[in-house]
Amino acid sequence: MKRDKIIYWTATGIVGAIMVLSAVNFSLEKPMFGTPDGFAHLHLPEYFKKELTLAKLLGAVALLVPAIPFKIKEFAYAGTAITFVSASFAHYSSGDGIMYIIDPLIFFCILFVSYIYLNRIRSRAMAC
Repeated sequence: MKRDKIIYWTATGIVGAIMVLSAVNFSLEKPMFGTPDGFAHLHLPEYFKKELTLAKLLGAVALLVPAIPFKIKEFAYAGTAITFVSASFAHYSSGDGIMYIIDPLIFFCILFVSYIYLNRIRSRAMAC
């Protein structure tokens, strides 16, 4: 059980950190990584940056705060998964290099690990 919790919190922490970091990065006038016109490059409207920033922050909170109900966490997992897959498609469609396409998919896999271990921990806790 302890090993499962370590794996869960490590994977969840990585995903949460990436979501917060990218949300903060979207908010900066001069981003830490990427280009200031990154959304234009991906053919996304500027207003989408604000929506995505808010969604990423709310999703990170839902994933990282233990007191959040399981059903809300499930919505956060689904939304985060959609975000990662959509980012990969957006980079592919814009003709970006393979690392820009694979990078979100790596975090999608880490998110999947987090979800599997959340369910494993939850099912063991309910069995007791």
